[in-house]
Amino acid sequence: MRIDYGYFEEDQLGKPYNVRLLRRLFPYVLPYKFLFLLSIGLLTALTVLDLALPYLTKVAIDRYIVQDIRDGKREVLQQQRFYVADLREPNVERVVSQYPSFFEIERPYARILYEDLSKLDKADLADLRSQDYAGVARIALIFIAVVICHFAFSFIHVIMMESAAQSIMHDLRLKLFTHIQGLSVAFFTRNPVGRLVTRVTSDAQNLHEFFTSIVTVLFKDVFLVLGITVVLLVMNWQLALICFLMLPFIFLATAHFSRLARDAFRELRVKIAEINTRLQESIDGIRIIQLFLQEAKNYKRFRKLNHENYLAGMRQINIFAVFMPVIELLSSVTTALVIWYGGLHVLSKSLSLGELVAFISYMRMFFRPIRDIAEKYNIMQSAMASSERIFLLLDNQERIPEPKAPVSVWRKNRGISFDRVWFSYVDREWVLRDISFTVRTGETVAIVGPTGAGKSSLIHLLERFYDPTKGSINIGGVDIRKIPKALLRARMALITQDVFLFADTLRNNIMEGNPQLSHERLQQIVAACNLDRLIQGLPHGLDTVMSEGGRTLSSGERQLVAFARALARDPEILILDEATSSIDTETERLIQEATLRLMQNRTAIVVAHRLSTIRHADRIIVLHKGCIREVGSHDELMAKQGLYYQLYQWQAVS
Repeated sequence: MRIDYGYFEEDQLGKPYNVRLLRRLFPYVLPYKFLFLLSIGLLTALTVLDLALPYLTKVAIDRYIVQDIRDGKREVLQQQRFYVADLREPNVERVVSQYPSFFEIERPYARILYEDLSKLDKADLADLRSQDYAGVARIALIFIAVVICHFAFSFIHVIMMESAAQSIMHDLRLKLFTHIQGLSVAFFTRNPVGRLVTRVTSDAQNLHEFFTSIVTVLFKDVFLVLGITVVLLVMNWQLALICFLMLPFIFLATAHFSRLARDAFRELRVKIAEINTRLQESIDGIRIIQLFLQEAKNYKRFRKLNHENYLAGMRQINIFAVFMPVIELLSSVTTALVIWYGGLHVLSKSLSLGELVAFISYMRMFFRPIRDIAEKYNIMQSAMASSERIFLLLDNQERIPEPKAPVSVWRKNRGISFDRVWFSYVDREWVLRDISFTVRTGETVAIVGPTGAGKSSLIHLLERFYDPTKGSINIGGVDIRKIPKALLRARMALITQDVFLFADTLRNNIMEGNPQLSHERLQQIVAACNLDRLIQGLPHGLDTVMSEGGRTLSSGERQLVAFARALARDPEILILDEATSSIDTETERLIQEATLRLMQNRTAIVVAHRLSTIRHADRIIVLHKGCIREVGSHDELMAKQGLYYQLYQWQAVS
């Protein structure tokens, strides 16, 4: 199995890598394709509205404020600048007749020097330019309408994209959670919890930013750049080409900084995953840290890791701190070229003032999507890095396989048999060697042996947390690999030394084994497992909410709850794995009583260190270095004075 440490090969971050990951993301987008298509339509409309604003400014200046164009005909006068009035408009004829020395009449137009306009009476000037005032007002109203439409379309777009992105993240997190739950126990022994949490939280959130900031907004930026290019070329292709002189430098700068930012993002994501892992380990091991006075040492480790994360973040910030001013500098140089070249043409009257103002506005708009595309490229790289981690996790199929031809009927009252079972966690390092024994129906068999003998591994094989490397385990003559895992585990109950309780009520923790348990049966189970005194001491009885892991309860109390949870399932096979190895004598007595009640009419396998707790077992199997050394009852094994006798004597002395 590939262990994901959060690092990436350089060749994984190229274009084929991104295309491959985008293809993998497509099935998650497909259910919401209508929202994305509608969003792209809205972005197209927003692009048109953005392009319209500078053009409206041009029209207002050229047609109504400076009036450089009238009826499509440009007034080109080298030395003097005239205002042209239409004699067909209301009150214009009257004003012209009052100032014959100021106007030159060429019907249906009359013209007057701009400097002479200030010599007219204010009322006459208002009448003369009434259509210009009305035109400016119309342009202003249209401008406001465009802005309002832009706001409305932007609002709808944001709502739709957030809805689609949140839905995609909702589906992806559910799939991740379901997938993680189905992975084998071996996977979790090799992958830190903090790293898995990062996959479901931070990495999924990065994909949310990808869908909301890139997938559709990128369309708008591309449309805007293309639209501005077309408009500039149509307005004045010579000036447009002057503006485009800086584009090669912009693209080179963008490509260079994007590569640097990609590496910075990658390093930053790795450090965040490492911080989550370290924090998880520190919280889980806080008792050991405090017990051995390791707070200072652990703090230094976290401080070092946090400082590395800080440096990675600062490298990312420094890249953008240089990139943004460089783009602004190139933008300013381009604007200066527009002012210089366009200004000369305005003075020579081959370019209108409105066109020059529109050119400057369009150029400032032109650089905005270029900056956005560069930033979004880096967000995309971060999202692609996160998606690779997510898909690495989803691609991991380290799970116990379901049978291809499952046995659908559970055979009751059948025994358990281990047939020449070999098992290793690491290739050829055998934990169990040639294990063969049978547990008859209703029989209690104890498994004992020194630490590392393979006792817990044997139990893990029976529960199908792992499969044997060689040999088979049969229940009722059927290989357990042919029994569906859900059916197999539903007939078993496992009680371990380290009992885990969920952050839920005590009632729900007990009923985990059987959600349909009646209240009367629950009370019987509570009494049978000696939980009455515990429940009476809780503020809300069975409805008291446990802390995470049940840490507010003692080890013995958690064991009693585990017995109740097992009894609620009413299992046919009971497995006790070191269930009484770390409790006091009084609690051990309560557990022994609960154990005897729980074992009645059930097949039981008991793994124990404390040999005094399994004297009642029908048979005792002694393991040593993965092999069966002795089998017999307590009295028989004591009489042999072999390994079991030595273990018993050592415990009696200690």
